[in-house]
Amino acid sequence: MGGRGRVEGHHLAGPGEPFGDDASDAAAAAGDDDGARHALHRSIGRLSLGPRAPAHLGLLSLAAIAEPTARRAGPGGCHRSPGYGVIKVRGSTSRRSSSERSGCHVSAGSARGSQIMDRLAEAFQHRTRAGARLRRWRLHAFTDTWSVLLGQILVASFLVCILTGAFLTFFYDPSIARVIYDGPFDSLRGVEISRAYESTLEIAFEVRGGFLMRQLHRWSANLMIAALMMLILRVFFTAQFRWPRTGTWLVLFGALFAGMGAGLTGAVLPDDLLAGSSLAVLDGLLKSVPVLGATLSTLVFQGNFPGGAIATLYPVHAFVLPGILLLLGLWALASAIAGRDRADAGRATGGHNRAARVTPAVRRLGVYSFVVGGLILVSATVTVSPVWDHGPADPGNTSAGAGALWYLAFLDGAQKLIPPGWEFVWLGRTWALALLVPLAVSGAFLLAAMLYPFLERWITGVRTAHHRPTRPRNAPNRTAIGVAGVTFYGALWAAAGIDTLALTFGVAFEVLVWALRAVLLLGPVVGFVLTRRICIALQRKDRELVLHGHETGKVVRSSTGEYVEVRTPLDAYERWRLVDYEIIEPLTIEPDANGRLRWRDRLRMALSRWYYRDQIQPVTPAELRAAQERDAITLALTSDL
Repeated sequence: MGGRGRVEGHHLAGPGEPFGDDASDAAAAAGDDDGARHALHRSIGRLSLGPRAPAHLGLLSLAAIAEPTARRAGPGGCHRSPGYGVIKVRGSTSRRSSSERSGCHVSAGSARGSQIMDRLAEAFQHRTRAGARLRRWRLHAFTDTWSVLLGQILVASFLVCILTGAFLTFFYDPSIARVIYDGPFDSLRGVEISRAYESTLEIAFEVRGGFLMRQLHRWSANLMIAALMMLILRVFFTAQFRWPRTGTWLVLFGALFAGMGAGLTGAVLPDDLLAGSSLAVLDGLLKSVPVLGATLSTLVFQGNFPGGAIATLYPVHAFVLPGILLLLGLWALASAIAGRDRADAGRATGGHNRAARVTPAVRRLGVYSFVVGGLILVSATVTVSPVWDHGPADPGNTSAGAGALWYLAFLDGAQKLIPPGWEFVWLGRTWALALLVPLAVSGAFLLAAMLYPFLERWITGVRTAHHRPTRPRNAPNRTAIGVAGVTFYGALWAAAGIDTLALTFGVAFEVLVWALRAVLLLGPVVGFVLTRRICIALQRKDRELVLHGHETGKVVRSSTGEYVEVRTPLDAYERWRLVDYEIIEPLTIEPDANGRLRWRDRLRMALSRWYYRDQIQPVTPAELRAAQERDAITLALTSDL
């Protein structure tokens, strides 16, 4: 028999009081604006998601900003919120001027200028097709936070990488034919090199703007991978991978794998000494694969090591992987245009009003311009991959201090932490575990991270839709698992530069190896335990804030001799933000007709109990009323002093 986790919640509406939409609609129909506002304030008591919660999310956000906005009234009664506003996604459009809509008093000249611009905008919006289409985009609202900025940086760097790569394609020649260099770089003049290496030098020294374009291509690729990794971490820790956004999680990992592959294939195209070292490592990894190793090496290198790999990897780098990235980006864009997530969230709120901060297209363009300008500045001042210093590829030599790309360094670090002698002969073949085990462990780590949403859904049994991010502290085990994974990846990443660390800090190489092995094995466990305890402590701190408010540092003495600490109570929005989270009961599965449970069901229930143990329950209405009575007594005492 199947089972399902149960989501419970509470609300603070009093007995017999209308709640949410009913109260506010009734007050608005009666023309009582204050009554509508107070009804919305009563709706703020919804503490966690329950069967009725989605119908009131928009009203909760509106009530949360109503009181702070009123307190921040500016000159002339112009109310300005601290970054939150309520927009109407669907419905009738108003033709009032911006000053009328905001209720702010402006000068006569500013009012006339504003009216002229508003009339031009209204005419363009309602009398042209382009205006109607742009209006739909303008009315698309989404939360404007730092996490959205990561997506904008990702898109901007990807566009720069694609455009600069297209420019470099016109001048790069993937041929491995041998030529005698006769270019402007004196140190290599007269040296026999490949045509691929010569074309790379021509781009750097002879093509106008070629050096800047090549630098932009490398820096934008690095920024794209960094922003993608940060975005994946943000999505994980805020639980935005849950249904219906599981597809977005898979798209992010697909883009990460494609970006890593594009970086690896692009690093070998210059055919310099550093690229030759990378190809030597790649050849060793391919040949270490049991049974198919020699065949894979022949397919990649075409029987010509090391330059033969350039002809194989160039189309993969220039066309296949960028095409995959572009398709994944178009899929994400099509999902945004179709508004599947927004439509689901709009239906979940039960209304048309949603609280969000609008990010105009002009502002987004400004963010893109800032990212592109920063990339140009860094590319013009910081040199990356100076192929002229490395020299041409030579199978007999390798670059001193050479290392893998920073986002692929964890693979190199996994190989350095494997003890020596991990190989054996079986079936007439040598099985090199020192190469296979690191790849298998790293691959299993990435696969487990990609499939984590499905594993969590299987353990918890929760199949409901989730549209809002979760605070990391409210999911201690999930957050602890994420920190453990980051610690594991960080240990492998640090091990890639273990030789450089030993040389820089004067520490023995073997000491660092054993230290990082200990961090690799014990670090995730320690990180999990500490993170879990910290999250639980933060939840208890939030509970204390909801019940008692912020500390003021004042202690008063009552007439009975009792010393009481004076605290500042939380406003409605802050209280709602701290207590509005899910309380999910552990999974329960009923036995079959014979009264038996399969071992898989017993395992699921055991994991579910472990996953949801030590949950901090949200504040109940009774507890909040008792705390408010104590606060009222304290306020009465302080007012007498």
